[in-house]
Amino acid sequence: MKGWKAAVKEASLPTTRHDAEVKRNLEIGLQGSSSLEDKTIPTFSRGELPHFAGINTFMKAPYVEDVRKVGDYDVTVVGVPFDGGATYRPGTRFGPQGIRKISALYTPYNFETGVDLREQMTLCDAGDVFTIPANIEKTFDQISNAVGHIASTGSMPLILGGDHSIGYATVRGIASVTSKRIGIIHVDRHADIQEKDLDERMHTTPYFHATNLPNVRPENLVQIGIGGWQVPRAAVPNMVERKTNIMTMDDIEKYGIEKIAEIALERAWDGCDAVYLSYDIDSIEAAFVPGTGWPEPGGLLPREALKLVGLVAAEGLCGMEVVEVSPPYDHADITSLMGLRLAVDALGSMVAHNTLGKHKSIIDKPFVPF
Repeated sequence: MKGWKAAVKEASLPTTRHDAEVKRNLEIGLQGSSSLEDKTIPTFSRGELPHFAGINTFMKAPYVEDVRKVGDYDVTVVGVPFDGGATYRPGTRFGPQGIRKISALYTPYNFETGVDLREQMTLCDAGDVFTIPANIEKTFDQISNAVGHIASTGSMPLILGGDHSIGYATVRGIASVTSKRIGIIHVDRHADIQEKDLDERMHTTPYFHATNLPNVRPENLVQIGIGGWQVPRAAVPNMVERKTNIMTMDDIEKYGIEKIAEIALERAWDGCDAVYLSYDIDSIEAAFVPGTGWPEPGGLLPREALKLVGLVAAEGLCGMEVVEVSPPYDHADITSLMGLRLAVDALGSMVAHNTLGKHKSIIDKPFVPF
């Protein structure tokens, strides 16, 4: 059974970084009181434990205040607290906070996959982009600056949104530091490919503009889970004209997650040198993710979503975003938790398949601020 094999595998994982962290925590957090039997516990909470205490970076990763140092890490988490592109319920500006808060619940070890993120990769949290609440276009420039800078160092950007309007600016940031082609796998219930909505580039528009970038072709845009009563007709002609790849929930039911992932990877990677993953939390059945701006029943089940992300990420990613987590509408942090799980499953899959860092070879242009 897989469970027994996973249990046996644990002994082969190193504990080097864990041991170093315990030692450092005792040095900087003061040795615990003499009444404690566990001598690894400091007086002041430092590091992973206890899960209910401490300063909440993503997974309690090191906070890199000096962003010039993010290149020292395999992956850099950055929050984009922006909901100025929301056309219905706002609140996603609190998404990064929500995901970071619940991330304190997790350890870096996954029993089933036998992956320990602390031991097998390096991760940092660079904090949040300084967004401009009343100006979408200035915020886009800020986001592209941040993501472009991170990508230029070779560290993989892991972006916590924020509404889905940021999807254009994030891809633009990565595309600006490479001459290579980038494919996009976009998981969502909504098409997000209108040119404008309410006369602006709202969260219904990112993939119209992303596929206008010279090294991001619409033929390499794969949209999974699209459907329901929230796909504006204004988006449909753009799908047809640009010949994007659209897979509905009916397609997923007919072919299964593994086949859908296979098709998505084939089309996103076709003629491309890297793939970017954009995951909209509302692609999941609304009963499981109440904390989002445009909930739509009939989406993916959580296990399906996690399976899909694991399969897609296994081939390697040049960046990933989790968007549309809106804590004000959430219950017991379950939407934030799902967003967190998607992100760490993607990291775990890349570590397990030795594809983390695969994107570094495409970075061939210097970062030029927007």
